[in-house]
Amino acid sequence: MARAADLVAQTEPAMPTDPVGAIPRAYNFAADILQRNLAAGRASKPAFIDPRGTWTYGQLSDRVDRFGAVLRALELRREERVLMCLLDTIDWPTAFLGAIKAGVVAVPVNTLMTEDDYRFMLADSRARVLVVSEALLPKFEKLIKESPDLAHVLVSGDDAHGHLNFEDAIAEANPEPYTAPTLRDDMCFWLYTSGSTGKPKGAVHIHSDLRLTDDLYAAPILGLNENDVCYSVAKLFFAYGLGNALTFPMSVGASTVLLPDRPTPEGVAELLKKNAVTVLYGVPTFYAAFLASAQAPKRSELKLRRCVSAGEALPADVGRRWLERYGVDILDGIGSTEMLHIFLSNRPGDVKYGTTGKPIPGYALKLVGDNGLPVKRGELGELLVSGPTSAIMYWNNREQSRKTFLGEWTRSGDKYLEDEDGYFVYCGRNDDMLKVSGLYVSPFEVEGALQTHAEVLECAVVAWCDGDGLIKPKAFVVLKTHENAGDSLSRALQDHVKSKLAPYKYPRWIEFRRELPKTATGKIQRFKLRAEGPAR
Repeated sequence: MARAADLVAQTEPAMPTDPVGAIPRAYNFAADILQRNLAAGRASKPAFIDPRGTWTYGQLSDRVDRFGAVLRALELRREERVLMCLLDTIDWPTAFLGAIKAGVVAVPVNTLMTEDDYRFMLADSRARVLVVSEALLPKFEKLIKESPDLAHVLVSGDDAHGHLNFEDAIAEANPEPYTAPTLRDDMCFWLYTSGSTGKPKGAVHIHSDLRLTDDLYAAPILGLNENDVCYSVAKLFFAYGLGNALTFPMSVGASTVLLPDRPTPEGVAELLKKNAVTVLYGVPTFYAAFLASAQAPKRSELKLRRCVSAGEALPADVGRRWLERYGVDILDGIGSTEMLHIFLSNRPGDVKYGTTGKPIPGYALKLVGDNGLPVKRGELGELLVSGPTSAIMYWNNREQSRKTFLGEWTRSGDKYLEDEDGYFVYCGRNDDMLKVSGLYVSPFEVEGALQTHAEVLECAVVAWCDGDGLIKPKAFVVLKTHENAGDSLSRALQDHVKSKLAPYKYPRWIEFRRELPKTATGKIQRFKLRAEGPAR
């Protein structure tokens, strides 16, 4: 029986003290974060390192002002949109902060989307300006002619192919500083959802949101300082990567290494060693692949002091093996595009693998059942979060906005339970949960059991129909050595899960794959796997 205190805590979660009051009403995030670094004497300190070289805070500030001047010369007005499809180089923070400082809304998008996705985003955002990397321009050439709202295109790269060259435009622009008279509640930037559950939606964020993720998570939880060198596997267009590689390090004057290429374990290993990276932000898939890599560096070759994971729940086995190998805990947490960054996390000195930790101070969480009422501690429920960084809406999507943003509370779409010690345990997405023989099964729990087998690199478990039309778990498995795939290993994996979990939870089918469908941020797209079968 639940204790009375537990029921009260679930029914009436303590609401956080509002931290927004510390931010002045007249506020521009880009101007604030740049000026703080210049005032601290960091004009000559490295802010970003990319394949072109090292860029100081002073150089970044100059580039931001020049890009703002470019937008004004192109007659962009406040709150009009700039669509950014850029690889991770110095041009990304230049365009993002330059637009924000000028009062223009930055809309960074996933660099690995299809032409149809970009067609939708251009139309949905009504962007007046497109800033695109030269390598990505072919996906837009046809769309540029079709987009009635699009007036100008700037290309980041050596050849602008008849459009405006980003670097030339900056070099020729007036460097005189200008800050638009924005408010902390003004629309600042949009982020489209990653598409792990279907069609992207444009989450609209305001100026104060970026500052508050720095104040609530980066400073008190990660303890970043100006001597840190940061690298994020998640790219800047992702909400997780935006904090990791831009706002968090800039909030304390640290340095960030940017990699425009796909982050392979071998490439990242060299990057970590060459740049003496101290803070690594990854995703579970990457940490598992890094540990499995034959080129994985020794502990003595790295300078890591903080490792963070998000995007999907971290398998406990991966966290423990990483700690054993490198002597640094992985701080697993959960955030979302809607909440901008992590609101629930393990933290230094308080890590419980197999859980997502405890709420970040400044956020309140509650778990609710199908009836919308709070569940008892230890029971499964949908996670709702309340905090000051929630998006204000999905652009041009009132129906989904009303379903997700419930007054002070935002639906996460994730199933959790809170254990007796107050740690939150991930149990899958709302649409990922399986009901087998009348009992709920968390696909993540089954995946965690499979992940402990020595042959498994990564896996995904989804609902599948048997011959009688009943739901059972099916596992899609990527092996460390694909040549070992076969019926005998399938049976061995099924027996392995039975030895770890209640027998009814084992996967009835195992299909070996060379890779799993993922978003550009490494999040497995289980809905694509489900769509292949009869259970939909």
